[in-house]
This record gives sequence, C-alpha cells and structure tokens, in this order.
Amino acid sequence: MKDQEEVKQEEAVAPEVRPTKKHKRWTRSVREVIIGDFLSSGFFYKNIPYLIFLAIIALVYISNTYYAEKTFRQIERTNNELKELRYHFISAKSTLMYYSKLSEISMRVKHLGLKETTKPPYKIFCTRDSLGNIRSN
Repeated sequence: MKDQEEVKQEEAVAPEVRPTKKHKRWTRSVREVIIGDFLSSGFFYKNIPYLIFLAIIALVYISNTYYAEKTFRQIERTNNELKELRYHFISAKSTLMYYSKLSEISMRVKHLGLKETTKPPYKIFCTRDSLGNIRSN
C-alpha cells in the first residue's frame, strides 16, 4: 500500500505538464521577413539568381502591358481617323455627284455663254491611207 500512496503523492506533487506551443512554419517565416533574418540565411543567397530571374520577368510583363495599351490606343485613334475620312469621302462624293448633274452644269456655265447641244453626239471615223496619214470621213 505504501507504493500506491507514494505514487499518489508523487502525482500530486509533480507539476502539470503542459504541451508547448509549436510555432507554425508560416508564422515563423513571416516573423523572419519582418525582422530581416531571412536575409542572413543561406536560403536567400542560394536563391538570388532565381529572384533576379523573377524580377526580370515581372519587368518584361509590365513593359508588355504598357506596350499593348499604347498599341490599343493607337489602333483606336487610327480607327477614329478612318471613320472621319470615310465621312469626308462620302460627303465629297455626294457633292461631286450633285455638281456633275447636267442641269447643274448648264446652270453654272450659262454666264459664260455656253448652251446645251440640241444635236445628238455622233462618231467620227478615221482611216489611214497607204502613207500612214490619218483621214477623216
């Protein structure tokens, strides 16, 4: 019985054993970044070429985005200019068609003393003689 009593006393006297908290890996990593310990570790020095490669890729990606936006703006500007020129062409063409009507032409040349012909047009036939001179019929 003494053994059982001794065990009970030892259990009562022994301090409680609490499990220790293990720091999670990501909280430790964040803490190392904030403090700056990651710069002194060998992991950082081993990965410098990879980090430089990632930085270059990021710069290329950013410059490509700017180039694409600039090209898009230039295409939009060219399309707007094309629309304006098309409208100008259509209005100029309609004005030309209006001024090339026979009635409009006759009205504009009246002050010069020109009149419309009353005879219909006819063909003039030309022939060449044996010497190569042109003769009209």
